[in-house]
Amino acid sequence: MKLKDRVAIVTGGASGIGKAISERFAREGAGVVICDVDLKSAQEISDRLKEKDVNSKAFEVDVSDSSQVERVVNNIVEEFKRIDILVNNAGISKDSLLIRTDPSDWDRIIAVNLKGAFNFIKSTARVMMRQKYGRILNITSVVGIMGNAGQSSYAASKAGLVGLTKSTAKELASRGITVNAVAPGYIRTPMTENLSQAVKEGYLSSIPLGKTGTPQQVANLVLFLASEEADYITGQVIQIDGGLLM
Repeated sequence: MKLKDRVAIVTGGASGIGKAISERFAREGAGVVICDVDLKSAQEISDRLKEKDVNSKAFEVDVSDSSQVERVVNNIVEEFKRIDILVNNAGISKDSLLIRTDPSDWDRIIAVNLKGAFNFIKSTARVMMRQKYGRILNITSVVGIMGNAGQSSYAASKAGLVGLTKSTAKELASRGITVNAVAPGYIRTPMTENLSQAVKEGYLSSIPLGKTGTPQQVANLVLFLASEEADYITGQVIQIDGGLLM
């Protein structure tokens, strides 16, 4: 029970990596708050966790809307009395070559993937600072480190998360709050299932371990960074990619 009595927020927690993180945290004793634009799916997961005696709640929230985020965080504090862990996992993508990218698509991807993390960090950091304890985990991507043709907007948003992670880690360290980023590679999720077979084979041929990762493997890494065992790790970007980016 590595997270016994801790309260964790997972954005984008209704599917893929976010869902795996929510379930992993619950098994380790945390109260889990699932924040997602898909309230129905988030509520279904929350209800399943409650059946296992997990203190859980689902909230519908557009992470890019600062007023929505502030309201949800206030509701969480009122109900759970504290916030110990924040996982900024919510993200979207719409692949396109740069010259074909619609500016509105660029704006939306940056708003969800990067501004969304900023909104939640800003709202929860005040709570964590009063507690003098907190764990913030930002789910970035190896694409944000190495770049990728056809993913300029997604890569830019994920690269921004790296800078946000390192800057906030320096700002919050004196208050007992660690901030780290996890950079998954090719992970089997609903998002990556939409890739063409040619793209999938291209990724696999570049992975030394020769296989894709799973959301559960990412969740295991996030769990470690959220636990007491990682209390001397902050400002780091840790890749989980089978050796794709060495």
